[in-house]
Amino acid sequence: MNCEFPKIISELRKSKGISQKQAAIDLGVSQALLSHYEKGIRECGLDFLIKLAAYYEVTCDELLGVKRPATEVPKDVLSSLKKIAKEAEKVLNTQNL
Repeated sequence: MNCEFPKIISELRKSKGISQKQAAIDLGVSQALLSHYEKGIRECGLDFLIKLAAYYEVTCDELLGVKRPATEVPKDVLSSLKKIAKEAEKVLNTQNL
């Protein structure tokens, strides 16, 4: 798995104020196994990854440390949107809304 994964799941648990023992109980695994996942000694399967994402209310991408680049709006589209916004503002101002 990803080298960031153990650190991420450990930090998530701690940030939510959940003990390792409680998280293990909630997730249906032994504390020892959860400890191994958090230390990077063992790797979990996909089913457990999905369960962790639901438990911590994050995406699987976040658990795996996947960073997606922000998408840029093309300049021509942005220019068109600005023109539309100006026209809409004019219309709204004349309607006294």
